[in-house]
Amino acid sequence: MPSQRHEALLELFRNRPALAAELLRDALGVELPEYTEVRLDSADLTEVQPAAYRADLVVLLYDGRPVLGIIVEVQLRRDRDKPLVWPVYATGLRARIRCPVELLVVCTDDSVARWAAQPIHTGRRSVFEPIVLSPSGVPVVSEPTKAANDPELAVLSAMSHGPQGDIETAVAVAIAAIDACAPLDAQRSMLYVDLVLSSLSEAAKKALESMDPAKYQYQSEFAKRYVSEGRQEGRQEGRQEGRQEGEAQIVLKLLRLRFGKLSAETVERVNKASESELERYAEHILDAQRLDDVFGD
Repeated sequence: MPSQRHEALLELFRNRPALAAELLRDALGVELPEYTEVRLDSADLTEVQPAAYRADLVVLLYDGRPVLGIIVEVQLRRDRDKPLVWPVYATGLRARIRCPVELLVVCTDDSVARWAAQPIHTGRRSVFEPIVLSPSGVPVVSEPTKAANDPELAVLSAMSHGPQGDIETAVAVAIAAIDACAPLDAQRSMLYVDLVLSSLSEAAKKALESMDPAKYQYQSEFAKRYVSEGRQEGRQEGRQEGRQEGEAQIVLKLLRLRFGKLSAETVERVNKASESELERYAEHILDAQRLDDVFGD
């Protein structure tokens, strides 16, 4: 079952599909074809096989027609089954859209990234190579303007460089990402801020919380409230509320992907659910045959 962190990372790409193409081109040096439009596509890659194959996310680049398919896989840990199904994802999508396909694996751990980058031998002369984005490969986004122009990249930068490396860089990318979240809608901004703060090392968290507001002018009241001026109790309460709202939105997205349009009563039930109830709903979604099965005990 995908974890909340796994789904939250995918939200960055769902909210900004062009992020997948930008990372391939700018961070990983992949030459892309000319394109004018970026769309999300169905992640169901099953054709006539008896088994169902479903990737995390599929992004299509268009120039009047599909010119490149990008399969986005978030990989938080090693999984011995993934090298068996990743080539299937790529060939299934290629057969459907009839153009080249790349598999982008996003890792939050460098050792997992090294594992994911190993060539996959599918036959004597056939080799499949995923394109892997490791934390160290994510651009450092600490400049406020760049972060504001691409909040999702700023959040991914904070998640990648916040847990490790020097404290100064971790704090700089965290501040840039938090400021960039200010103009976003409340649920999205709270989810993103929680991702940023939960990714910081303990040393970086202490440095961020102890910063003197007189020495740093936060770009928004939003950042000032969550980092600089708020009491620890108030920040914790706000972060908890934001995390729960974010988890509710993730559960709703998963329900819509699995069962289609939801009734107002179902949406209200999920939005009012406790954190433990949301976790239980998420655990049931993949195995449930009907919507009612998700909410059953």
